[in-house]
Amino acid sequence: MDEFIPQFVGFARLVVLAIVPFVLASQGTMLGGRTGLFNVAQEGIMLLGASLGFLGAYLYGGLGYGVLLAVFSGAIAGLALAYFTTTLKMNQFVIGLAIFFFTMGLSTLFYKFVVGVTLQPPLIPTLQDLPIPVLSQIPVLGEIFFNQNSMVYFAILFSLFLYYLLYKTSFGLKLRAVGENPKAADSLGVNVDRMRYFTAIVGGMLMGLAGAYLPMVYTGTFTAGMVQGRGWIAIALTFFGGWSPGLILLGSLFFAGVEVLALRIQVGGFGIPYQFLLMLPYLATILTMIFAFKWIKAPAFLGQNYDREKRSLS
Repeated sequence: MDEFIPQFVGFARLVVLAIVPFVLASQGTMLGGRTGLFNVAQEGIMLLGASLGFLGAYLYGGLGYGVLLAVFSGAIAGLALAYFTTTLKMNQFVIGLAIFFFTMGLSTLFYKFVVGVTLQPPLIPTLQDLPIPVLSQIPVLGEIFFNQNSMVYFAILFSLFLYYLLYKTSFGLKLRAVGENPKAADSLGVNVDRMRYFTAIVGGMLMGLAGAYLPMVYTGTFTAGMVQGRGWIAIALTFFGGWSPGLILLGSLFFAGVEVLALRIQVGGFGIPYQFLLMLPYLATILTMIFAFKWIKAPAFLGQNYDREKRSLS
């Protein structure tokens, strides 16, 4: 028992540390979906956020600059999604894939343009832990939840804020109405297009920030493909969480736990092929989706465009 508690605390602390990319990307997906926008470009937006987040910190000597660049890139990607689907009424899935490939290419282009090809990749200082006074001294729980970096606290608090915004405010009611029945929302004076632009841009910002988290906390540098499928898993996590901020936050603990468990097994030298361990998060995604789809209720207008002039689906 004396050995189990420190091991459990160490494992749980890593799980909480690993939830941030899942939480931010999934909440961004959820926001757009609540107004009917189904974004499938998470993987590319996150990778672009990782690239620009690293480059901003590398060039200007501060993680804050990297955060700003990553958030800005996500906002531009979200704006593009909203413009092509909401204003031009183009297919959401096709536009999402186009943005995915475009941002994937830009991520490596920007990195190679600034850094070039080097034998030793440059490093940036990673985000340091920020213990919360008093709370971090609580046995077990203090080390797990209150001795983390600032982005962990932001991801958790922002998820709670989104829950309050969606379910406790009139703005949240209007936002959810757009994703369920935009025709009815429009007839009550809700600006459907403005809502979609808002959620697409904010959602993109969250995805860009999710990507920036990886070099700023995990590696200290940028590598192509470092998102490692987390963007695709974020889509499944959004469905698994029932398009609810609170359930998405809880569900991210599960997916982060699978990721950390796979790494622990690989490092522990249990003789299991690493290809199988890399497959674990995706296997968990498939299994959870099989069961989750029985009770999932996605927004009724998800993935569809609304034409105000025709007052009908398009």
